Amino acid sequence: MLDTQTDDQFNLGKVFVTVAEAIPDREFIVSSQRRLTYGQALDRSRRLASYLASQGLGSVTEREGLAGHESGQDHVALALYNGSEYLEGMIGSYLARCAPFNVNYRYVGHELAYLMNDAAPAAIIFHSSLAPVLAEVLDDLINRPTILLQVADDSGEPLLPGAVDYETALASADPAGPPIEASPDDLYVLYTGGTTGMPKGVLWRNHDIFMAAMGGRKIGSWELVRSYEALELGARNGMGLKVLLLPPLMHGAAQWASFIMICEGATLVFPNNPRHLDPADVWKTVADEGINTFTVVGDATVRPLLDELDRADHDTSSLFAIGNGGAPLTSAVRSLLAEKLPNVLISDSVGSSETGAQMSATSAGGEKVGTFKPGPGALVANEDLTALLDDGHDGLGWLAQGGWVPLGYLGDAEKSAKTFPVIDGVRYSIPGDRARMTAEGIVELLGRESVTINSGGEKIFAEEVEAAIAGFPGVADVVVAGRTSERWGQEVVAVVQLSAGTIEDAAGIIDHASGYIARYKLPKQVVFVEKVQRSPSGKADYRWAREVAESASQA
Repeated sequence: MLDTQTDDQFNLGKVFVTVAEAIPDREFIVSSQRRLTYGQALDRSRRLASYLASQGLGSVTEREGLAGHESGQDHVALALYNGSEYLEGMIGSYLARCAPFNVNYRYVGHELAYLMNDAAPAAIIFHSSLAPVLAEVLDDLINRPTILLQVADDSGEPLLPGAVDYETALASADPAGPPIEASPDDLYVLYTGGTTGMPKGVLWRNHDIFMAAMGGRKIGSWELVRSYEALELGARNGMGLKVLLLPPLMHGAAQWASFIMICEGATLVFPNNPRHLDPADVWKTVADEGINTFTVVGDATVRPLLDELDRADHDTSSLFAIGNGGAPLTSAVRSLLAEKLPNVLISDSVGSSETGAQMSATSAGGEKVGTFKPGPGALVANEDLTALLDDGHDGLGWLAQGGWVPLGYLGDAEKSAKTFPVIDGVRYSIPGDRARMTAEGIVELLGRESVTINSGGEKIFAEEVEAAIAGFPGVADVVVAGRTSERWGQEVVAVVQLSAGTIEDAAGIIDHASGYIARYKLPKQVVFVEKVQRSPSGKADYRWAREVAESASQA
């Protein structure tokens, strides 16, 4: 029976207030721009909340009576790189009863226009370097935002017409915060990455996402935080961890990790260059700040870090754990990681925008990947989503999550009903991951259905083929996609990035993969590219990979 009973219902803004008031002098954020204690960050967040409230923003319609796909709050777009302003933007919005949401800073004009029209923000907080692309779309939006807060950076871009300098706004605002009580029913909005389709805004209650992924449970032990009093005690007694944030905060995994660490009273450290992965800078920051742990997103993040350890000596003695999520670490890379950092534990976690944290696995490297011990509420549903499968069932199913799950997708009742079905009277989140449950109660995660390749009637999971190829010497990165085939319906194509100085050897790659996967799963073609395109967090861009695969067939 899933335990969901807590003494208190949590609001994310109040979560931060509770921690910050308990440990105001502890260092919270370290970046090249500033160092802030918890107390200083709370002051800045409260000022932002006051400013938003003074402009008339907040909750418009209470949650009760709204459908799951509907929002009753003003939305705040966060078009920001990593830094204190991102977390202030989240916390300040929650304290003003606004609903912040993530904006992919890589978006070009038409992508940004789609997102802004879908989310209809009343305010945008953005870095100056993103002002030009924002200016392209502002006047053509269906509902133009009334508030523009511009965060200065080294770009030299002037204020957009109608924009207010972020620091000026904070300095002019009431440090006490607005005289309102934030609610556990207030929204946490997270837009999906859009690497397999158009981005969708996932709507969570604050309490539900806190319990599912943002510190309300201890990942692995799954122990619940049941009250604000317990939260305060946990922060006071925290280990004083120093955590390096590598993935962009515009992705859910980084937001979740940040709040998990906030609940532990940890110090969050940003690399000197937060806009792209600089391996030398990462290891220098680890040494200079005494970093204890950081999060990676699969092979694409880890390989460059390991290459840097080969190039130069770095002090990694303070590091004792690395968390991985969002993309798998293949056996080959996991083994290299264990070789280079033998005393570092590798913790893998599984979750999605629609489920929160679901499963975990911890190792010291080298173990079988793709198998996880499910957390509470993580189950496997049958093919037609009418029942849950028993442990050891031979059939392929859908990874499901019960308990704290989202309300729905913003503005999309039909997709909400499909992704969050009711089975035996219980509402589940089933976003599309294929899985099996072994007789031992272990989940074998196979991959997302949307990137599954149907070839000659067989289902081929892209991630399985990627793992088979990744261990070939000289393969720096690989993404697998399906393309149209007259004979097979679809055929497998591997898009491969090679390490510097490596000679192209498509036959060798396919022969290597044949030792790990069945013949029908092998690529019909290997396409070599200068660089595999991924999201800033490291997730594969499968839409791009399909375009490359289709183009190669026409060459």
